[in-house]
Amino acid sequence: MASMTDTSQFKNGLKVILDGNPFTMVYFQHVKPGKGGAFVRTKVKNLLNGRTIERTFRSGEKIELADIEEKSMQYLYQEGENLVFMDQQTYDQVPIPPDVIGDSIQFMLENMEVDVLFWNGKPVNIELPNYIVAKVVKSDPGLKGDTSSGATKPATIECGATVQVPLFIKEGDMVRVDTRTGEYSERVNQ
Repeated sequence: MASMTDTSQFKNGLKVILDGNPFTMVYFQHVKPGKGGAFVRTKVKNLLNGRTIERTFRSGEKIELADIEEKSMQYLYQEGENLVFMDQQTYDQVPIPPDVIGDSIQFMLENMEVDVLFWNGKPVNIELPNYIVAKVVKSDPGLKGDTSSGATKPATIECGATVQVPLFIKEGDMVRVDTRTGEYSERVNQ
């Protein structure tokens, strides 16, 4: 039998089953209106397609927990359409299609360690580290005298993503990028 939880156990990152699909809880808020019963307002992200939906649950309502297995894996290389990951414990290599990886694919660096989520033995999602350090491979030089505060320019990093960076960043610089937002964080000294 599947394990269950109720609304008092909700927390960010909780993996649950809704309408037969695995979801992860992104946000929740307990609401106690002046009239009527208490309820919990949530935002949940579908682990299969990445869509976020809002759901409301009555206080005390039971919900099924998703049997999600999380494995630390290393990204090795791209083979055709699929990206190949290696299990750090067993050294098994697992090809994962790009639709499972979604937008995170633009921040994939070779030999990067990621958490791969498996549901019913199939990979359904990956979780990147919050920040990556990557080399700038293409960037236009900043214009001389253009030093206005907060000015940015596009730069392409080694994994293929384009991020907005300050004007002083040049090709060959190492930068820290937030993988959740795709924003430049800081320049890193080699």
